[in-house]
Amino acid sequence: MAFTRTRGAAAAVTLAGTAGISLIVAGLAAGPAGPPQPEAGSHGAEQHHRSPGPVLPRSAPLRIDIPAIDVHAELVPVAGDPHGILEVPPLDRPTVAGWYRPGASPGEAGNAVVVGHVDTRHGPAVFFDLGRLRPGDTVRISRADGRVVTFAVDGVGAYPKGNFPTTLVYGPGGPGAALRLVTCGGRFDERSRDYSHNIVVRASAVR
Repeated sequence: MAFTRTRGAAAAVTLAGTAGISLIVAGLAAGPAGPPQPEAGSHGAEQHHRSPGPVLPRSAPLRIDIPAIDVHAELVPVAGDPHGILEVPPLDRPTVAGWYRPGASPGEAGNAVVVGHVDTRHGPAVFFDLGRLRPGDTVRISRADGRVVTFAVDGVGAYPKGNFPTTLVYGPGGPGAALRLVTCGGRFDERSRDYSHNIVVRASAVR
């Protein structure tokens, strides 16, 4: 799968003064079994018993590390246009993930959004195994100010492309620092060259 400049309706959700972008993506290739999918019922509930991490000032993220699925990737800024078209990391750099720059930076209050390709014509990409994550797994984001923010996964869900959870992903969130990781998933349709679902990981800063 690759994120493409596919038109979608601009969302009505406002995030940091910018309209949220509906993520609509198309696939390029799929392995024999496709990317891993979330376990049934793994959406999870928010883990309120965790000690929340401190809310930090804005700083651009540089790197994402997800030990449970062996992801260690550079982050590049992406955005969206007035027509609801989401920019994505370049196809010739499938191991790079994209931070949605108009939203919160990781560690700021609100939802920071990171998107990544699941695969390309040449095989798995940076977020191929995103569906394997489970509540409690950790995600570390290294920032330009030298801080490293650790997030704990709260839940993982698969959402039909026609019903993308815009508010869940791009909405203002709560007073704490949260993270959303997004890629493609579900069934791959050879005719349309598209995946049926998006995988969305929800996580909260813990330190």
